Amino acid sequence: MTPWVKRLVFANIAVYLLQMSLPGITRAFALVPALLLVRPWTIITYMFAHSTFGLTHILFNMFALYIFGPRVEMRLGEKHFIRMYLIAGVTGGLLSLFFTPFASIVGASGAVFGVQLAFAMYYPRERIYIWGVIPVEARLLVILMTAMTLYGGFKGGGGVAHFAHLGGYIGAFLYLKWAEKRSPSKQWEAKLAGPPPSKIPLGDWRSVDLARVHEVNRDEVQRILQKIEQQGEGSLSAQERVFLGHFVPTRS
Repeated sequence: MTPWVKRLVFANIAVYLLQMSLPGITRAFALVPALLLVRPWTIITYMFAHSTFGLTHILFNMFALYIFGPRVEMRLGEKHFIRMYLIAGVTGGLLSLFFTPFASIVGASGAVFGVQLAFAMYYPRERIYIWGVIPVEARLLVILMTAMTLYGGFKGGGGVAHFAHLGGYIGAFLYLKWAEKRSPSKQWEAKLAGPPPSKIPLGDWRSVDLARVHEVNRDEVQRILQKIEQQGEGSLSAQERVFLGHFVPTRS
């Protein structure tokens, strides 16, 4: 297991054992969305607590984290992984505020669903074997889980925090898109691309005197001027604006 996946699994197990020893911990850690302002810590603690009525709840979440988490953490790096995990859990709780405000919610499902979405975004054609038998591509699994979440949520819930799951998807998606735009590779691409054409000053192109333009450049300058006349300044590319700018007379 990768570092943060290991820490999260151990943390969830430790809290579960604490819940079994001190039942009041579950009530203290549970998120009731409508009471978030008076119990603000629960937006974090709820995702480390689980139902104590059997092991199914925590086992399913930790198994899913074990399956999807390591590759996502290796892809994102430790810092981005834990941020995405926590944000997915928080948005899961916040979305529940609008649909199930008085439900008592515990479980890492929203955060784990966020990890699952990240896995599907990075490895969309990777096959996941449901019950170890049925192969489903990761991208299709997310679509199926979203459909089931929406159906279960609007049908009545059945004791499952469906909207926390959906909120986990939303939070992870938004964070990954934000992180992608801020990645060094994207910033380097933007730097290479330069400013958008509209940010490059064109000057008074009407004052260009073709007779004073060298014959090597005259045809190209004339073509650009005609393009402006026919299609407007907004039609020029960054390269055309820079090129034409060399022939616009400067004012002293």
